[in-house]
Amino acid sequence: MTSRERAVAVEVAQAAGAMLRDELGRARRIEQKDTPINLVTEMDSRAEALIVARLTAEFPDDAILAEERGTRAGRSGRRWIVDPLDGTTNYAHGVPIFAVSIALEDRAGVALGVIHDPNLRETFVAERGRGVHVDGTRLAVSPSKRLHESLVATGFPYDIRETADTNLAEHAAFSLRARAVRRMGSAVLYLAWLAAGRIDGYWELRLGPWDVAAGSLMVTEAGGRVTNLTGGPLDLAAPQIVASNGHIHDEMLAILAEVRRPRLG
Repeated sequence: MTSRERAVAVEVAQAAGAMLRDELGRARRIEQKDTPINLVTEMDSRAEALIVARLTAEFPDDAILAEERGTRAGRSGRRWIVDPLDGTTNYAHGVPIFAVSIALEDRAGVALGVIHDPNLRETFVAERGRGVHVDGTRLAVSPSKRLHESLVATGFPYDIRETADTNLAEHAAFSLRARAVRRMGSAVLYLAWLAAGRIDGYWELRLGPWDVAAGSLMVTEAGGRVTNLTGGPLDLAAPQIVASNGHIHDEMLAILAEVRRPRLG
């Protein structure tokens, strides 16, 4: 990866973010995907079209995986992973908590992650082996040593009304053992904020590759830890995630094992 990839990703993430910010709160078309609580707006599509068009023009041999339009094939061995608007439900209701996420994956894994928060006008950039920065300032995870003094975050699956694996029991357990649990509706921002030391841990049962590709690199580059729900490697194709500052990770895994073992057998 070169500075060109980084520069293009930052520029197009900020451009998409500016468009989203400028349109926030205006009347728009809102549609359901597979469930009544899994929403998409025309701004998801517009932001994604802007990003994909620029990446395609700049790097025509690279594959692209984008949340709304799926996969564009490539022959370079590299793949861009794009979430044009993480926090669509917030956006649809005019809540200013959402972000743009762009990652670049090569044969060795995720090499570059860019997350742009249009509302705070912050751009987080992680490069494999080179750390993570927000607007030029290097980031590190928090020093919190125990879960009871930690702020953690989570989300719930879109099929919560139909599935037995809802994350409700897990949420209850963490609420009793952590300092507090937050649920603000953006996996992308949870991971960026974890890398910045603003929260100490995050877990979620089911996500998409675009939700975690950039952010998981940020957490590890900031000195944190990222695994699946049982402590194994994160599967980018079907992510179940536990991310933390490292210090509280084993406590988080132990709680998840305790809650989930009787239910899952």
